[in-house]
Amino acid sequence: MRSLRTHRARFVVAGVAALAAVGLLAGCTAGSTNAEEAVDQGTTSEENAATGDTVTIGFSGPAADHGWLGAINSGALAAAAKYPDVTLQAAEGTNDVTAQIAAVETFINDKVDAIVLLPSDGAALTEVAIKAMQAGIPVINVDREFSSPFAARSTVLGDNYGMGVSAGTYICGQLGDKPGAIVAEIAGIDSLPLTQDRSAGFKDALSDCGLEVSARVAADFTVQGGEAAASQLLSANPQIDAIWNHDDDQGIGVLAAITSAGRDEFIMVGGAGSKNAMEAIQADDSVLKATIIYPSTQAADGIALARLIAQGKTASDLITPSVPNRIVLDAPVVTKDNVADFIDLAFES
Repeated sequence: MRSLRTHRARFVVAGVAALAAVGLLAGCTAGSTNAEEAVDQGTTSEENAATGDTVTIGFSGPAADHGWLGAINSGALAAAAKYPDVTLQAAEGTNDVTAQIAAVETFINDKVDAIVLLPSDGAALTEVAIKAMQAGIPVINVDREFSSPFAARSTVLGDNYGMGVSAGTYICGQLGDKPGAIVAEIAGIDSLPLTQDRSAGFKDALSDCGLEVSARVAADFTVQGGEAAASQLLSANPQIDAIWNHDDDQGIGVLAAITSAGRDEFIMVGGAGSKNAMEAIQADDSVLKATIIYPSTQAADGIALARLIAQGKTASDLITPSVPNRIVLDAPVVTKDNVADFIDLAFES
Protein backbone atom coordinates (compact mmCIF):
# COMPACT_ATOMS: atom_id res chain seq x y z
CA MET A 1 0.00 0.00 0.00
CA ARG A 2 2.95 2.29 0.60
CA SER A 3 3.92 2.08 -3.10
CA LEU A 4 0.48 3.23 -4.22
CA ARG A 5 0.66 6.19 -1.87
CA THR A 6 4.09 6.99 -3.27
CA HIS A 7 2.63 6.95 -6.77
CA ARG A 8 -0.14 9.28 -5.74
CA ALA A 9 2.39 11.47 -3.95
CA ARG A 10 4.10 12.20 -7.26
CA PHE A 11 1.05 14.19 -8.28
CA VAL A 12 0.87 15.87 -4.89
CA VAL A 13 4.53 16.88 -5.11
CA ALA A 14 3.98 18.22 -8.61
CA GLY A 15 1.03 20.21 -7.36
CA VAL A 16 2.99 21.57 -4.42
CA ALA A 17 5.81 22.56 -6.75
CA ALA A 18 3.35 24.36 -8.97
CA LEU A 19 1.83 26.14 -5.99
CA ALA A 20 5.29 27.05 -4.78
CA ALA A 21 6.03 28.56 -8.16
CA VAL A 22 2.83 30.56 -7.98
CA GLY A 23 3.76 31.63 -4.48
CA LEU A 24 7.13 32.87 -5.68
CA LEU A 25 5.41 34.84 -8.41
CA ALA A 26 3.01 36.27 -5.86
CA GLY A 27 5.98 37.33 -3.78
CA CYS A 28 7.43 39.12 -6.78
CA THR A 29 4.23 41.05 -7.39
CA ALA A 30 4.34 42.42 -3.87
CA GLY A 31 7.33 44.54 -4.78
CA SER A 32 7.52 44.55 -8.58
CA THR A 33 5.78 43.67 -11.83
CA ASN A 34 8.14 40.79 -12.69
CA ALA A 35 5.43 38.17 -12.30
CA GLU A 36 3.01 40.01 -14.55
CA GLU A 37 5.74 40.42 -17.13
CA ALA A 38 6.55 36.73 -16.92
CA VAL A 39 2.90 35.78 -17.44
CA ASP A 40 2.69 38.11 -20.42
CA GLN A 41 5.68 36.34 -21.96
CA GLY A 42 4.05 32.88 -21.93
CA THR A 43 3.45 31.52 -25.43
CA THR A 44 0.02 30.52 -26.66
CA SER A 45 -0.91 27.56 -28.81
CA GLU A 46 -1.58 29.96 -31.68
CA GLU A 47 1.92 31.41 -31.41
CA ASN A 48 3.49 27.95 -31.28
CA ALA A 49 1.49 26.80 -34.30
CA ALA A 50 2.65 29.80 -36.35
CA THR A 51 5.28 28.87 -38.93
CA GLY A 52 8.79 29.56 -37.73
CA ASP A 53 12.31 28.79 -38.92
CA THR A 54 12.49 25.49 -40.79
CA VAL A 55 14.05 22.76 -38.66
CA THR A 56 15.23 19.26 -39.56
CA ILE A 57 14.32 16.54 -37.09
CA GLY A 58 15.83 13.07 -37.16
CA PHE A 59 13.55 10.25 -36.02
CA SER A 60 14.48 6.67 -35.18
CA GLY A 61 12.30 3.98 -33.62
CA PRO A 62 12.12 0.20 -33.40
CA ALA A 63 10.65 -2.01 -36.11
CA ALA A 64 6.86 -1.82 -36.26
CA ASP A 65 6.35 -5.48 -35.33
CA HIS A 66 3.50 -4.67 -32.93
CA GLY A 67 0.37 -2.60 -33.40
CA TRP A 68 1.43 -0.07 -30.78
CA LEU A 69 4.87 0.41 -32.34
CA GLY A 70 3.31 0.80 -35.77
CA ALA A 71 1.19 3.62 -34.37
CA ILE A 72 4.25 5.19 -32.74
CA ASN A 73 6.01 5.38 -36.11
CA SER A 74 3.01 6.54 -38.14
CA GLY A 75 2.19 9.11 -35.47
CA ALA A 76 5.67 10.61 -35.71
CA LEU A 77 5.38 10.89 -39.50
CA ALA A 78 1.92 12.46 -39.27
CA ALA A 79 3.04 14.96 -36.63
CA ALA A 80 5.98 16.10 -38.76
CA ALA A 81 3.79 16.43 -41.85
CA LYS A 82 1.47 18.74 -39.93
CA TYR A 83 4.15 21.42 -39.61
CA PRO A 84 5.26 23.31 -42.75
CA ASP A 85 8.45 24.32 -40.94
CA VAL A 86 9.57 20.74 -40.12
CA THR A 87 11.64 18.50 -42.37
CA LEU A 88 11.67 14.95 -41.05
CA GLN A 89 14.64 12.67 -41.61
CA ALA A 90 13.28 9.26 -40.61
CA ALA A 91 15.48 6.19 -40.26
CA GLU A 92 14.10 2.77 -41.04
CA GLY A 93 12.64 1.15 -37.96
CA THR A 94 14.90 -1.50 -36.47
CA ASN A 95 15.35 -3.67 -33.40
CA ASP A 96 19.07 -3.96 -34.13
CA VAL A 97 20.95 -1.77 -31.66
CA THR A 98 23.95 -1.39 -33.98
CA ALA A 99 21.74 -0.24 -36.85
CA GLN A 100 19.97 2.29 -34.65
CA ILE A 101 23.25 3.66 -33.35
CA ALA A 102 24.37 4.06 -36.98
CA ALA A 103 21.15 5.96 -37.75
CA VAL A 104 21.81 8.42 -34.91
CA GLU A 105 25.43 8.81 -36.06
CA THR A 106 24.05 9.78 -39.48
CA PHE A 107 21.77 12.38 -37.90
CA ILE A 108 24.77 13.84 -36.07
CA ASN A 109 26.89 13.95 -39.22
CA ASP A 110 24.02 15.60 -41.10
CA LYS A 111 23.76 18.23 -38.36
CA VAL A 112 20.01 17.90 -37.85
CA ASP A 113 18.39 20.40 -35.51
CA ALA A 114 16.93 17.82 -33.13
CA ILE A 115 16.57 14.05 -32.75
CA VAL A 116 13.53 12.09 -31.56
CA LEU A 117 14.60 8.64 -30.46
CA LEU A 118 12.59 5.67 -29.24
CA PRO A 119 15.50 3.33 -28.53
CA SER A 120 15.26 -0.39 -29.05
CA ASP A 121 17.39 -0.55 -25.89
CA GLY A 122 17.66 2.60 -23.78
CA ALA A 123 20.95 1.69 -22.11
CA ALA A 124 22.59 0.65 -25.38
CA LEU A 125 21.62 3.92 -27.13
CA THR A 126 22.69 6.16 -24.25
CA GLU A 127 26.26 6.74 -25.41
CA VAL A 128 25.34 7.85 -28.93
CA ALA A 129 22.55 10.04 -27.55
CA ILE A 130 25.08 11.76 -25.29
CA LYS A 131 27.29 12.25 -28.35
CA ALA A 132 24.41 14.01 -30.11
CA MET A 133 23.76 16.22 -27.10
CA GLN A 134 27.45 17.12 -26.92
CA ALA A 135 27.27 18.09 -30.59
CA GLY A 136 24.59 20.61 -29.68
CA ILE A 137 21.68 18.54 -31.02
CA PRO A 138 18.82 18.21 -28.51
CA VAL A 139 17.60 14.64 -28.13
CA ILE A 140 14.01 13.84 -27.21
CA ASN A 141 13.88 10.39 -25.58
CA VAL A 142 10.61 8.50 -26.09
CA ASP A 143 9.17 5.61 -24.03
CA ARG A 144 12.34 3.66 -23.17
CA GLU A 145 14.64 5.74 -21.01
CA PHE A 146 18.34 6.22 -21.44
CA SER A 147 20.59 5.28 -18.55
CA SER A 148 22.02 8.79 -18.15
CA PRO A 149 20.28 12.15 -17.65
CA PHE A 150 22.87 13.70 -19.97
CA ALA A 151 21.53 11.75 -22.96
CA ALA A 152 18.31 13.72 -23.49
CA ARG A 153 17.06 17.28 -23.46
CA SER A 154 13.51 16.08 -22.84
CA THR A 155 11.90 12.69 -22.16
CA VAL A 156 8.33 11.64 -23.03
CA LEU A 157 7.03 8.58 -21.21
CA GLY A 158 3.89 6.58 -20.70
CA ASP A 159 3.07 5.65 -17.11
CA ASN A 160 3.45 1.88 -16.74
CA TYR A 161 3.01 1.88 -12.98
CA GLY A 162 0.02 4.16 -13.47
CA MET A 163 -1.49 1.67 -15.92
CA GLY A 164 -1.48 -0.94 -13.17
CA VAL A 165 -2.95 1.54 -10.70
CA SER A 166 -5.72 2.46 -13.15
CA ALA A 167 -6.52 -1.18 -13.89
CA GLY A 168 -6.57 -2.14 -10.22
CA THR A 169 -8.62 0.90 -9.23
CA TYR A 170 -11.22 0.13 -11.91
CA ILE A 171 -11.47 -3.50 -10.84
CA CYS A 172 -11.77 -2.42 -7.20
CA GLY A 173 -14.68 -0.25 -8.24
CA GLN A 174 -16.35 -3.22 -9.90
CA LEU A 175 -15.55 -5.85 -7.26
CA GLY A 176 -14.89 -3.85 -4.10
CA ASP A 177 -18.05 -5.15 -2.47
CA LYS A 178 -17.04 -8.76 -3.12
CA PRO A 179 -14.42 -9.82 -0.53
CA GLY A 180 -12.29 -12.71 -1.69
CA ALA A 181 -12.95 -12.03 -5.38
CA ILE A 182 -10.60 -13.93 -7.68
CA VAL A 183 -8.57 -11.46 -9.71
CA ALA A 184 -6.27 -12.75 -12.44
CA GLU A 185 -3.49 -11.06 -14.37
CA ILE A 186 -2.10 -11.78 -17.83
CA ALA A 187 1.17 -9.89 -17.99
CA GLY A 188 3.49 -9.14 -20.89
CA ILE A 189 7.16 -10.14 -20.92
CA ASP A 190 8.13 -10.58 -17.28
CA SER A 191 11.79 -9.66 -17.75
CA LEU A 192 10.92 -6.13 -18.93
CA PRO A 193 10.83 -3.29 -16.38
CA LEU A 194 7.62 -2.00 -17.96
CA THR A 195 5.86 -5.29 -17.16
CA GLN A 196 7.23 -5.25 -13.64
CA ASP A 197 6.00 -1.68 -13.16
CA ARG A 198 2.52 -2.51 -14.47
CA SER A 199 2.25 -5.50 -12.15
CA ALA A 200 3.48 -3.48 -9.17
CA GLY A 201 0.90 -0.76 -9.73
CA PHE A 202 -1.85 -3.36 -10.16
CA LYS A 203 -0.94 -5.14 -6.94
CA ASP A 204 -0.74 -1.89 -4.98
CA ALA A 205 -4.11 -0.62 -6.25
CA LEU A 206 -5.86 -3.91 -5.48
CA SER A 207 -4.48 -3.91 -1.95
CA ASP A 208 -6.20 -0.58 -1.34
CA CYS A 209 -9.58 -2.31 -1.55
CA GLY A 210 -8.56 -5.55 0.12
CA LEU A 211 -8.09 -7.59 -3.06
CA GLU A 212 -5.05 -9.37 -4.43
CA VAL A 213 -3.85 -11.11 -7.57
CA SER A 214 -5.05 -14.69 -7.13
CA ALA A 215 -3.67 -16.07 -10.41
CA ARG A 216 -1.04 -14.73 -12.79
CA VAL A 217 0.51 -15.80 -16.10
CA ALA A 218 2.90 -14.01 -18.44
CA ALA A 219 2.63 -13.77 -22.22
CA ASP A 220 4.80 -11.98 -24.79
CA PHE A 221 2.73 -9.17 -26.36
CA THR A 222 1.73 -11.40 -29.30
CA VAL A 223 -1.65 -12.84 -30.27
CA GLN A 224 -0.30 -16.38 -30.06
CA GLY A 225 1.33 -15.78 -26.70
CA GLY A 226 -1.83 -14.21 -25.32
CA GLU A 227 -3.97 -17.15 -26.41
CA ALA A 228 -1.58 -19.71 -24.92
CA ALA A 229 -1.26 -17.84 -21.61
CA ALA A 230 -5.02 -17.30 -21.31
CA SER A 231 -5.74 -20.96 -22.05
CA GLN A 232 -3.36 -21.94 -19.27
CA LEU A 233 -4.95 -19.45 -16.87
CA LEU A 234 -8.51 -20.52 -17.61
CA SER A 235 -7.69 -24.21 -17.32
CA ALA A 236 -6.12 -23.73 -13.90
CA ASN A 237 -8.87 -21.47 -12.53
CA PRO A 238 -12.48 -22.66 -12.93
CA GLN A 239 -13.80 -19.46 -11.32
CA ILE A 240 -12.52 -15.94 -11.99
CA ASP A 241 -14.12 -12.57 -11.20
CA ALA A 242 -11.84 -10.19 -13.12
CA ILE A 243 -8.83 -10.33 -15.44
CA TRP A 244 -6.37 -7.61 -16.32
CA ASN A 245 -4.54 -8.26 -19.57
CA HIS A 246 -1.57 -5.91 -19.94
CA ASP A 247 -1.65 -5.55 -23.73
CA ASP A 248 -4.45 -5.27 -26.28
CA ASP A 249 -2.42 -6.87 -29.08
CA GLN A 250 -1.98 -10.05 -27.05
CA GLY A 251 -5.57 -9.46 -25.93
CA ILE A 252 -6.81 -10.67 -29.33
CA GLY A 253 -5.45 -14.09 -28.42
CA VAL A 254 -6.72 -13.79 -24.87
CA LEU A 255 -10.28 -13.16 -26.07
CA ALA A 256 -9.99 -16.05 -28.55
CA ALA A 257 -9.06 -18.39 -25.68
CA ILE A 258 -11.93 -17.08 -23.56
CA THR A 259 -14.40 -17.65 -26.38
CA SER A 260 -13.02 -21.13 -27.03
CA ALA A 261 -13.38 -22.01 -23.35
CA GLY A 262 -16.94 -20.66 -23.23
CA ARG A 263 -16.18 -18.53 -20.17
CA ASP A 264 -18.03 -15.31 -19.39
CA GLU A 265 -18.37 -15.17 -15.61
CA PHE A 266 -15.74 -12.41 -15.26
CA ILE A 267 -14.99 -8.91 -16.49
CA MET A 268 -11.80 -8.19 -18.40
CA VAL A 269 -9.69 -5.04 -18.60
CA GLY A 270 -7.22 -4.53 -21.45
CA GLY A 271 -4.09 -2.46 -21.79
CA ALA A 272 -2.55 0.07 -24.23
CA GLY A 273 -5.75 1.17 -26.01
CA SER A 274 -6.10 -0.55 -29.39
CA LYS A 275 -8.92 0.31 -31.74
CA ASN A 276 -10.29 -3.22 -31.83
CA ALA A 277 -10.38 -3.28 -28.01
CA MET A 278 -12.24 0.02 -27.95
CA GLU A 279 -14.70 -1.22 -30.57
CA ALA A 280 -15.41 -4.29 -28.41
CA ILE A 281 -15.91 -2.05 -25.38
CA GLN A 282 -18.23 0.15 -27.41
CA ALA A 283 -20.24 -2.85 -28.63
CA ASP A 284 -20.43 -4.19 -25.05
CA ASP A 285 -20.87 -7.76 -26.31
CA SER A 286 -17.94 -9.50 -24.62
CA VAL A 287 -16.20 -9.77 -21.25
CA LEU A 288 -13.94 -6.85 -22.23
CA LYS A 289 -15.33 -3.83 -20.39
CA ALA A 290 -12.37 -1.42 -20.24
CA THR A 291 -8.83 -0.78 -21.42
CA ILE A 292 -6.05 1.35 -19.95
CA ILE A 293 -4.33 3.82 -22.26
CA TYR A 294 -0.60 3.61 -22.86
CA PRO A 295 -0.30 6.48 -25.35
CA SER A 296 0.81 5.57 -28.88
CA THR A 297 1.14 9.34 -29.43
CA GLN A 298 4.46 9.55 -27.55
CA ALA A 299 6.65 9.90 -30.64
CA ALA A 300 4.22 12.42 -32.14
CA ASP A 301 4.51 14.40 -28.91
CA GLY A 302 8.28 14.03 -29.22
CA ILE A 303 8.22 15.57 -32.71
CA ALA A 304 6.14 18.49 -31.43
CA LEU A 305 8.57 19.04 -28.54
CA ALA A 306 11.60 18.76 -30.82
CA ARG A 307 10.17 21.51 -33.01
CA LEU A 308 9.55 23.78 -30.04
CA ILE A 309 13.02 23.19 -28.61
CA ALA A 310 14.77 23.70 -31.95
CA GLN A 311 12.84 26.94 -32.50
CA GLY A 312 13.48 28.18 -28.97
CA LYS A 313 9.84 28.09 -27.92
CA THR A 314 8.16 26.72 -24.82
CA ALA A 315 5.10 24.52 -24.35
CA SER A 316 1.87 26.42 -24.98
CA ASP A 317 0.62 28.54 -22.09
CA LEU A 318 3.51 27.69 -19.76
CA ILE A 319 5.17 30.70 -18.23
CA THR A 320 8.62 29.18 -17.80
CA PRO A 321 10.38 29.92 -21.13
CA SER A 322 11.56 26.39 -21.91
CA VAL A 323 10.13 22.95 -22.64
CA PRO A 324 9.94 20.64 -19.57
CA ASN A 325 12.71 18.04 -19.39
CA ARG A 326 10.37 15.21 -18.42
CA ILE A 327 6.76 14.54 -19.39
CA VAL A 328 4.85 11.52 -18.09
CA LEU A 329 1.58 10.99 -19.92
CA ASP A 330 -1.63 9.87 -18.24
CA ALA A 331 -2.98 6.29 -18.09
CA PRO A 332 -6.76 6.81 -18.19
CA VAL A 333 -9.39 4.08 -18.07
CA VAL A 334 -11.51 3.77 -21.23
CA THR A 335 -15.01 2.36 -20.73
CA LYS A 336 -18.22 2.35 -22.73
CA ASP A 337 -19.06 5.72 -21.16
CA ASN A 338 -16.00 7.57 -22.51
CA VAL A 339 -14.72 5.45 -25.39
CA ALA A 340 -15.84 8.06 -27.94
CA ASP A 341 -13.29 10.47 -26.45
CA PHE A 342 -10.37 8.11 -27.15
CA ILE A 343 -11.17 5.89 -30.13
CA ASP A 344 -9.94 8.35 -32.78
CA LEU A 345 -6.43 8.13 -31.31
CA ALA A 346 -6.50 4.33 -30.95
CA PHE A 347 -4.03 2.14 -32.83
CA GLU A 348 -4.81 -0.83 -35.06
CA SER A 349 -3.76 -4.21 -33.61
